[in-house]
Amino acid sequence: MRNELQLSAQMKLFFSKIEWPTVALIILVNGILATLVWFHASLPWWFILAVGSYTACLHSSLQHEVLHGHPTRSRIVNETLIFIVPHLWLPYGRYRDLHLAHHNDLNLTCPVRDPESYYLLPDRWAEMSGVRKSLQNFNNTLFGRMVFGPAISVVQFWGDEFSKMLRGNRRILKSWALFAVSCAIMLGYVWWCGMPIWQYVLLVAYPAISLALVRSFCEHQAAEDVGHRTILVDASAFWSLLFLNNNLHIAHHERPSMAWYKLPAFYRAEKARLLARNGNYLKLGYGQIFMQYFFHAKEEMPHPNLNWVNPK
Repeated sequence: MRNELQLSAQMKLFFSKIEWPTVALIILVNGILATLVWFHASLPWWFILAVGSYTACLHSSLQHEVLHGHPTRSRIVNETLIFIVPHLWLPYGRYRDLHLAHHNDLNLTCPVRDPESYYLLPDRWAEMSGVRKSLQNFNNTLFGRMVFGPAISVVQFWGDEFSKMLRGNRRILKSWALFAVSCAIMLGYVWWCGMPIWQYVLLVAYPAISLALVRSFCEHQAAEDVGHRTILVDASAFWSLLFLNNNLHIAHHERPSMAWYKLPAFYRAEKARLLARNGNYLKLGYGQIFMQYFFHAKEEMPHPNLNWVNPK
């Protein structure tokens, strides 16, 4: 009897801690993607592109929520909820490990220690050919990042990952094995519904990555002051939902365990302090970012001062 009461109490505690808005959004996103693929033959390509890419990108934002410990207290439950990966390019386990390493703010933008840095070591930049430098500079415009950024990310990241697996890294191998199963389920469903795989990749998976790269494009900048490295984007509802308020990026770095739907209130209450902390690194929406950087490089690719991040 005592054991039954204890189990009942544990279950009540578990369900009381569930973040239901996130659970509901996960169900909704998976339902929309499943329905979209099921009815693909009767839908115009532009509708599949718009809804599919947005929803698949939103799924990647939900993965970000999960790696920070949402929406339940159980890591197994959380990771099961987002196991199927509609964007087909990044194993969740690798995303989790690399992104949590990225949250060491002292290393932000370091080409060696920050896994999400787009900066390069000056020596590496100097050794690059002119063609590779041109490609990197083009990828440092928002247009280039959205059009070719997904392909560049896949080639560079997958190549590095396969090299590590060949050297016997079992943790990485496990993440990729699970990713292979996830992709097989996703693509198996696409095939079963009669949708050409190439169509799914071009209309859903690839543009979903392009949208995700819009968020990361200006997220961090090289700066001596650690706080000045992380942006605030005062975005519209369209982008805020897509990125689950991760556009309020310094707020997220300050409160990484805070649920996405609580971040706006925290931002409004702490806006003046957050802007003082990040040196007023603020963009008034993603429209401003598009206007400034769509055809112009955000900054130079080599890190301007490695002493700021001490990569040695």
